[in-house]
Amino acid sequence: METFKKLKDFYWPFKKYFFYSVLFVMIVTGITVLYPILLQITIDDVVTPGEYQLIPYLAIGFLLIMIVKGVANFSQQYLGDLFGVKSVYTLRDELYKKLQRLSFTYYDNARTGDLMSRLTMDVEGFKFFLAAGFKELIRVSLLIIISLGVMFYYSVPLALVTMAAMPFLAVVVFQFDKKVHPAFRNIRKSLGRLNTRIQENVSGMNTVKSLSKEDFEINRFTTSNAHYKEVNIFTSNIWARYFPFMEFIGNVCMVALLIYGGYLVINGELMLGELIAFFSLVTYILGPLMHLGFIVNQFSQAKASGERLLEILEAPEDIEEENDPLIPERIKGHVAFNNVTLTYTEDDDAALKDISFDAPPGKVIGLIGPTGAGKTSITQLITRFYEPEEGEVLVDGKPTSSYSLKWLRKHIGFVLQESFLFSTTIKENIAYGNPEASMQEIISAAKRAQAHEFIMEMPKGYDTLLGERGMGLSGGQKQRIAIARAILIDPSILVLDDATSAVDMETEFRIQKALKEVMDGRTTFIIAHRISSLKHADEILVLEEGQIKERGTHEELINNKGPYRRIYDIQYQDRESVMQSIK
Repeated sequence: METFKKLKDFYWPFKKYFFYSVLFVMIVTGITVLYPILLQITIDDVVTPGEYQLIPYLAIGFLLIMIVKGVANFSQQYLGDLFGVKSVYTLRDELYKKLQRLSFTYYDNARTGDLMSRLTMDVEGFKFFLAAGFKELIRVSLLIIISLGVMFYYSVPLALVTMAAMPFLAVVVFQFDKKVHPAFRNIRKSLGRLNTRIQENVSGMNTVKSLSKEDFEINRFTTSNAHYKEVNIFTSNIWARYFPFMEFIGNVCMVALLIYGGYLVINGELMLGELIAFFSLVTYILGPLMHLGFIVNQFSQAKASGERLLEILEAPEDIEEENDPLIPERIKGHVAFNNVTLTYTEDDDAALKDISFDAPPGKVIGLIGPTGAGKTSITQLITRFYEPEEGEVLVDGKPTSSYSLKWLRKHIGFVLQESFLFSTTIKENIAYGNPEASMQEIISAAKRAQAHEFIMEMPKGYDTLLGERGMGLSGGQKQRIAIARAILIDPSILVLDDATSAVDMETEFRIQKALKEVMDGRTTFIIAHRISSLKHADEILVLEEGQIKERGTHEELINNKGPYRRIYDIQYQDRESVMQSIK
């Protein structure tokens, strides 16, 4: 029950629905046990003595009891469902909020399909047990206890003989639980991997088809699907081995009841009606005991689901705010790195090593270097997507950790290399960071990003609904919408992470011309592979293997004949050769 105790905060506030549901379950259970008693009275006190005039009264009594049971059944079902639905609403809500708070470190190792499986299948599995499992466990327990009480009232010897095999049944149920819980946890894990495989395939369908890897993907999916099939078959095998044994023990009890009960009736020690009532009562015990396997199944699934949900809820939040974070009216945008070292995981080499630089307000800092040199890592530290292992990152002379996290990120505009757009209108995508912006402001931001012209060519202009991840737009169009989105929040610090990599040279020139106005008065970090994007930077940092190898203006670095000059020569020598051939 440790898993359920840890998740108590999500269902305990709604305990009134649970307890009211249990109350009606008790009424239903009491009436259920009353049926055999009424049957016994009908046989022994009405039919056998010939008191047939009492039958109409018994019929009316039965009818009234059935009406009460029907109302109680409806109430316990409705209140139980209400308890489960309200509980998982708060649970799912908190899971989603937790996912928003978790840092990039968590998502570096998480799989999208698995997370989706946890927030859907696992939450529903946990809800099902809350709504029905707990209640069913109480119903079964009450039914067994009350039925046993009535059986011992009728005949202690017959009750003892009939129940002799019950301890063996309880042991089998316990052993079944030990086997089936790990099996259901494996099913949940395997389903998560299967969902991940589907999600990755659908998201990367362009890559799959462009490389003709359909057969490869089919084989990978078949492997994951086969594993999911195998763990389900293994679990079914457990059920198949244990349930016939449980049923055999139940049949032994029924045979013992028939033999010894018949003997007692023949010898006048037990009335016929009591023996018939005994048969009903034994089924009320055997059925629930065997049904315990189903409840154990539900419990095991809910426990496995709860454990997977707790893995999210208990995941450490690497990025924490101070108790009284700074929330100034606005920041100037002065960024400084003092001997900063960053390592993503313990086993990896440092992504950044002893990085130091100063970016005064309004300055443009260019970052260039090979893939994996640490360019993006620098900008991710400014926004506190990660925390430095050593050193400190300052904004306006204060550590980034001293600011309110939301406030800090609202003043930093990001345009990433892979522009993510939501499945909504172009207007809502641009206004995502500033939903209160007017239409005029949205259009102005789009014009600055050189996006207004192609937007107006769309079927509904700014109200055009985009497909998933901006489907239907070219890479350059998506990047220009992302640039407009960053412009609209009016950031003090602007980060352009290869923001013009997906546009042609002419569009890049026009965007850069527009961005010069946007960058005026803002501290701007430009990550680029094209030197043409960095020429106007106030300072260029050349990174290799997480270290700053060179720094300076474009002219200074060209004259140094170091790594920057080598990049320049590679990018421009072909162009110069072409020009020479034209001449």
